[in-house]
Amino acid sequence: MALTELLIIFLIVQVIHFLGTWKLYIKAGRKPLEAAIPIYNAIVLMKIINRPTWWVILLFIPVVNLIMFPVIWVETLRSFGKNSTLDTILGVVTFGFYIYVVNYVQDVKYVKDRSLKPTTETGETVSSILFAVVVATIIHTYVIQPFTIPTSSLEKTLLVGDFLFVSKVNYGARTPKTPVAFPMVHDTIPFVNKKSYLSSVQIPNFRLPGFEKPEHNDIMVFNWPTDTIPYFGYRGTERFDKPIDKKSNYVKRTVGLPGDDFEIKEGIIYIDGKVLDLGDRAKIQYSYNVVTDGTPLDANFIYKELNVTDGIYPINSHAYLIPGITPENAERIKTLSNVVDVVRNTQTQPDYTTFPHNQPWNADNYGPIHIPAKGETVQLTTDNLPMYYMIIKDYENNDLKIENGKILINGNEAKDYTFKQDYYFMMGDNRHNSQDSRYWGFVPQDHIVGKPVFVWMSLDQNIPWGKFFDKVRWDRLFTTVHGTGQPHSFFIYFAILMVIWGIYSFIKYRKKKKDSFKY
Repeated sequence: MALTELLIIFLIVQVIHFLGTWKLYIKAGRKPLEAAIPIYNAIVLMKIINRPTWWVILLFIPVVNLIMFPVIWVETLRSFGKNSTLDTILGVVTFGFYIYVVNYVQDVKYVKDRSLKPTTETGETVSSILFAVVVATIIHTYVIQPFTIPTSSLEKTLLVGDFLFVSKVNYGARTPKTPVAFPMVHDTIPFVNKKSYLSSVQIPNFRLPGFEKPEHNDIMVFNWPTDTIPYFGYRGTERFDKPIDKKSNYVKRTVGLPGDDFEIKEGIIYIDGKVLDLGDRAKIQYSYNVVTDGTPLDANFIYKELNVTDGIYPINSHAYLIPGITPENAERIKTLSNVVDVVRNTQTQPDYTTFPHNQPWNADNYGPIHIPAKGETVQLTTDNLPMYYMIIKDYENNDLKIENGKILINGNEAKDYTFKQDYYFMMGDNRHNSQDSRYWGFVPQDHIVGKPVFVWMSLDQNIPWGKFFDKVRWDRLFTTVHGTGQPHSFFIYFAILMVIWGIYSFIKYRKKKKDSFKY
C-alpha cells in the first residue's frame, strides 16, 4: 500500500468519524466542526470521554490501535449513558457504527462526570486485560520480544531449547508493515496454524533510531529474506509472498558487514584479507569423520560428556560421521583408546546450491565477494547479476529484466546500480548444519529484527518433562548472550528479588486487609 493510499484511508476514517459523532460533540458542549479536524478531533474526544490525552498516541500505533478502537467506541457510548452489556456488544460487533444510531436516532444526554471505574467485576477484569494487552503489545513490538532457538545452527553458542529476550531498541525498532494483525504473535496464530495478519493491508514502515549498529560477531535476529513458507517449520509445498515483518525469524552470527570483502578458506572466515576474530564465546562446530580400530564408538561419552546434539552416523564398521562438534571436543575424542583418527571434513568440490548458484564455491571455500553498502555503486553484467538480482528486484523493489542480452531496470538499460540500503552476511556457528547467507545471500538492513540480550530459560529437548529439574539447564538461566568470558547465570539474583517482592506484597496485602476491618 502506497503512502497516498494510506492517506486516503486516513481521510475516509476522519469522514466516518465526523458523520457518526458531530451531534454527540454538540451534546458534550463542543463545536460540531471539532469532530472533523484530523488528530485534533481525537484530542477533543479524549476530553469528552474523560480519558487522558496521551491515549491519542495509542490510536496511531499499528496493531495497538486495533485494540484501542473498540475501547474508544465503548467509552464513547458510556459517556452518553449507554452502559448496558447489549450496548457494549453492539458497539464492538458493528465496528463502532452503532454510534451512528446513538448520534442520529436516540435522544441521549452527555454524562460529564461519569465514573471511570467499571460497575461490575467482569468489567474490571476486561479493562485490566485490555490494558495489559496494550502494554504487552507495545513492549513486544517496539522494545523487547521473546524468541526460541528452534535449530542447532548456533550450537554450542546458543542451544536448541534456549529462550531468549531480543532487544529491538539496540538497532532501532521497526514500525509494523502489517497493521491489521493478531497482537503479540508472529506470522501464525498458535494452535490453529492460520495467518495472523492481513497481507492485503500494508503500510510504509520505518526504523526508529537505535543506540548501536551491528558489528562483527553480533548474534542477530532477522527476517529470513527468501522466506516463502506459511510459517516456520512448514513442510508442505504451498508458497507465499510475505511482508518483511512477517517473514520467519532467523538467528545467526554477523560475520560480514556492509562494505566488507568477505571470503571463506578451508572453513575460516576472512574479512578484507584478515582472519575474523570470533571472540572467546563463539563455539564453532564442524563436521568430523572418526575412525576407530573396529570397536564401536563410545556413544555415551559423545552424547553425554560432549553434549553432541546432531547425532552420530556410522559410515562403515570402523568409521563414523559426527556432523557437529567443536575442535576442542574433536581433540577429546582423539583421546579415546579405540579412536585411530579424527579428521575435519572440508568440502573441496563445487556446490552450486551455495549463493549465487553460478560460482564453483562451497560451504568451506566461498567467495571472495563484496558485501553491498548503502550508496555504493556496482557495475552490472549478465555474469554478476545473479549476485545482485534479489537485491535489485525483491529487496529494493525494482522491475528487473534481461532482454537481448541487456539488463533493464524499470524499463531502462542499466550498466550499473547504486544500493539503497546496507546488507549483511550471516552464518551459523554450526558450520556444516546451518542454512545461512552461504545459501540464500545477503540480509537487508530492513530485515533486521533485533539483538538477543540474554537467555531467560533453557530446556533440554532430549529430557522428558517428567524429569523437570534435569530438563532445565539451570546454568544457562539469565545468562547474557554477548560479552566475553564464560557466561554467568544471574538467576540467583533474580530469584532473591522475586522472594523480596513476594514478601513485600504479602505484608502490603495483610496491612490492607487489617485496615479494612477497622471500618
